[in-house]
Amino acid sequence: MSHILILGGTTEASALARAMAERGVKAMLSYAGRTEAPRSQPIPVRIGGFGGADGLAQYLQDHHVSHLIDATHPFAATMSRNALAAAEATGTPLLTLTRPGWTPQPGDRWQSVPDMAAAVAALAGPPRRVMLALGRMHVEAFAAQGQHHYLLRFVDRPRQPPALPDHHLVVDRGPFTEQDDMRLLAQHRIDLVVCKNAGGHGAQAKLIAARRLGIPVMMIERPIAAPTETAHSVDAVFDWLSHSADLGV
Repeated sequence: MSHILILGGTTEASALARAMAERGVKAMLSYAGRTEAPRSQPIPVRIGGFGGADGLAQYLQDHHVSHLIDATHPFAATMSRNALAAAEATGTPLLTLTRPGWTPQPGDRWQSVPDMAAAVAALAGPPRRVMLALGRMHVEAFAAQGQHHYLLRFVDRPRQPPALPDHHLVVDRGPFTEQDDMRLLAQHRIDLVVCKNAGGHGAQAKLIAARRLGIPVMMIERPIAAPTETAHSVDAVFDWLSHSADLGV
């Protein structure tokens, strides 16, 4: 009988958790704990880190996990590397559930940069009105370009104010519509959007809004993915599981 551990925090992880519950598959969803009030889930949830690859490997063994599914954010490179190392150390089958990245569409004005440091460096120059669509983890790096006015949108209100000299913080939880984001960008007179190439449908409203308003986008490309078998849908996950022994799915 299966016991599946899902490394989550994405819409894909939540969709997989619902499917696991509907099919009566024993599964646990693990959150890193960066969001204070994650959405309720229909399967058991654990919150917090494992203590690196060794800690995750120990967890897999202690809880008799039969299959590991990495459904973390495409930019959670450290977690994905730890998942691969732990899976290899314990012989646990591993599948990555991820979304394809975004690609520019007609009318888009994208500047591609390889990583966060390159994005910070690319903001050198005269003051601008910049939406940092990055969540709260990477904001402080942009204090090095403090000449800009930054628009931030977080899921939770931070315990400490962001370390940016000139910013406006919006606390809101998506999904957001194209009309929502067009209003937001226009209201704050944004002339540049900085975001990560997360892919998927839930976060692309800001890109469509920027396209319609003629606003350029600085797109931070994904880190190199861990070399694992990959699925892009819940159905593909169950297809993978169905080819494994003793699953009962």
